[in-house]
Amino acid sequence: MKPEIQTKNKIEDENGIKVATFRKNIRTTTPHKHNSYFEIIYISKGSGHHSIDGVQFRIDPPVLFFVRKEQVHHWALQSEPEGYVLIIKNSFVRNSLDKELGALIARLSTQSALKVTSPACIDSLFKLLTEEMKISLEENIRVVEGLLKALLAKILMVTRPHLQHVKGTSPAFNAFLELLLQERNLMNSVAHYARLLHVTPQNLNSICRKAVNHSASDIIADLIVNEAKRLLIYTDKTIGEVAFELNFKDPSHFVKYFKRLSGQTPKSYREKERLVP
Repeated sequence: MKPEIQTKNKIEDENGIKVATFRKNIRTTTPHKHNSYFEIIYISKGSGHHSIDGVQFRIDPPVLFFVRKEQVHHWALQSEPEGYVLIIKNSFVRNSLDKELGALIARLSTQSALKVTSPACIDSLFKLLTEEMKISLEENIRVVEGLLKALLAKILMVTRPHLQHVKGTSPAFNAFLELLLQERNLMNSVAHYARLLHVTPQNLNSICRKAVNHSASDIIADLIVNEAKRLLIYTDKTIGEVAFELNFKDPSHFVKYFKRLSGQTPKSYREKERLVP
């Protein structure tokens, strides 16, 4: 029998946000989840590997990792790390007067890892945010929100996907994954991606089944549902707006699609998740 996956809670207070330097004494951790928060980890120095939902990423600083509450991750570090850990609860986003925070987090939560191309500004913003968090959040909330927004927006400006290919897979499958991960607007169409990759839909499905035993449509559907979940949790978009953003022409079709793949309606999923502090 497999042991139950541990759930860790690194934030005890009611602030809903926490930032701290990455603990240097950590080398390896067992696979675990987080207790209802979104975690951003910035590694400026160090080496080793970070696994998220079974995908192993080589630590190649400066790099950012993003871990959602439902994901399982663990570390295998080979040298002393440096960096920061930022924890954000749904409650902080919901209570913020700046509604753009949720949209920025939603965009970043589509990624697992991003390579930082201009680290100086990211370093400075993390340092400033860490210093400001030492003051009572009640007194300093606007400064913290402003720095957080600046940090999230800057991350989107100075990063590119840090891709880790599945071991043993073909170049064609890896090209398909890269295309999906870099796509801003996912299309629920195997034919669309097959055309971009200059293969037939049948060949693309065959490539995916050989690589991971799933069809191309299964892989696309998984990404679309995960993106829908992020939009439902982190933004105030209506169900219809979420449907249109994900290229569904009919919101009722999106509702049926989401329920078929997740087991619940978008409305019930949002209500359930937003009950979590």
